[in-house]
Amino acid sequence: MASRDIMRSTTRGFKKYYSPGAVKDMVRLDTNTNVLGSNPAAMRYLKEQKIDLNDYPVTYSDNLRYALASLYGLEMDNFVVGSGSDEVLDISFKTFTEWGDNCLVPYPSYTLYDYFAQMNGGSVMFSELTEDFQLDVGDIISSEAKIVIIASPNNPTGNSFRQKDIEEVLAGFKGIVIVDEAYGEYSNRSMIPRVNEFDNIIVLRTFSKAYAMAALRVGYAVANKDIADMMNSVKIPYSLNSLSEGAAIAAVKDQDFIERSREMVLTERPKLESGLSKLGFLPFASDSNFILARSPIDHSALTDALKRKGILIRDFGSKRRMENCVRFTVGTEEMNNDLLNAIKCILEEA
Repeated sequence: MASRDIMRSTTRGFKKYYSPGAVKDMVRLDTNTNVLGSNPAAMRYLKEQKIDLNDYPVTYSDNLRYALASLYGLEMDNFVVGSGSDEVLDISFKTFTEWGDNCLVPYPSYTLYDYFAQMNGGSVMFSELTEDFQLDVGDIISSEAKIVIIASPNNPTGNSFRQKDIEEVLAGFKGIVIVDEAYGEYSNRSMIPRVNEFDNIIVLRTFSKAYAMAALRVGYAVANKDIADMMNSVKIPYSLNSLSEGAAIAAVKDQDFIERSREMVLTERPKLESGLSKLGFLPFASDSNFILARSPIDHSALTDALKRKGILIRDFGSKRRMENCVRFTVGTEEMNNDLLNAIKCILEEA
């Protein structure tokens, strides 16, 4: 039996990422993808497209970078495109950290940030969020880390960080500041329009959430041209396939779907929050398409009971500062009603 001693020392403690197993016919309120279904413009593109499989993709996805530049009023050279924002995050570490450099991550936040830091030979430091889940700006600025990663809206807490706090971090932190806006389409705050004002910011975005294209693995970074050029120099050429790039371009041009998705969440999120509160949950304020809430019964019992009823949610109840908390993706009105009715039955049985 092989020992983990043969693994790279920085990866020996790694465990496989969340995987719920067979999910056919399950209602998925656990991954925060778009409950309205596949992006219609991307689907039309894929159905109509005839592509020469013998051709390489465009080396640095220039056509998608141009489409994104048009969307945001920036230039193509402000963008780095990759196979999911995960690849772009990995590029950030490969570009700006040496082996052994520290990465600072607010806590609680997205668990995979630790993975990328350690995969690239770094150590992870944590900065505790305040009681209302906001940044401790002084703690971050005083850190000697090489990179800090700030998710806004934050996952799994759901809230956006104050713009002035992010600006203070950018002004005072000596290293690279990554602002992960994976759920940015659901928030009215973004640092993308201001990337040219700072020499140390990288903003991440993904097509996996609001754009409803998780299967195609498309993500991108936005930064000033110098930072973006450094990252594109490190990026693996051809990493985004031609079909994904073309579908993403079609999706960028269909902002009506994004607006419809955003409006659905803005309408249904307060209803779900109210329904959970009436059932004895303690929901936390959210600027995203999900709600973190403290459960009135044991978190594991609730998660397992909902799974038996065909509904998947995420369980964070064993993690520090999120004791007995679970996370719900905001569904359609019908999905949310089914969820609340299922929870009501579970609570009555309990």
